[in-house]
Amino acid sequence: MKKFAILLVAALAGMMTAQAQKFALVDMEYVLKNIPAYEMANEQLNQVSQRWQREVDEVKKEADTMYKNYQADMVFLTDEQKKKKEEEIVAKEKEATQLQYKYFGPQGELFKKRQSLIKPIQDDIYNAVKKVSEERGFQVIFDRASSQSIIFASPRIDVSNEVLAKLGYGK
Repeated sequence: MKKFAILLVAALAGMMTAQAQKFALVDMEYVLKNIPAYEMANEQLNQVSQRWQREVDEVKKEADTMYKNYQADMVFLTDEQKKKKEEEIVAKEKEATQLQYKYFGPQGELFKKRQSLIKPIQDDIYNAVKKVSEERGFQVIFDRASSQSIIFASPRIDVSNEVLAKLGYGK
């Protein structure tokens, strides 16, 4: 009976070892660099970001000019005129801050634009990674680009080119 129990435990341990998890790596930076649509979307985001930043900078510059003019003319202004100019300057600075938040805030226009341009590409990559995982029997696929803890990995477990092939960008 003891021999049977030991044999059963050994058999179960062997089966569990046979069911070892398979994993792979994908280099998302490499994959993204090889997708022309991603590069075009990034370029478009950079252009719109620069345009919006110039717009914010212009409003800030107007506020600075208003303040410098106010300082130069302050000795000639009445208290009422000073108060009015100060309110105008504060309003212009507030306008610049609101414009910056509108474009670059957490739910701003840049975020929305990035979502509309980049998210479909990311979804396609996710689906390609999922297909590779299902076809090759991987339980886990790690992102080599974002993992600081991976010091070395065999190139045999890198499935980046397979993911690109699934996306139609064969290497």
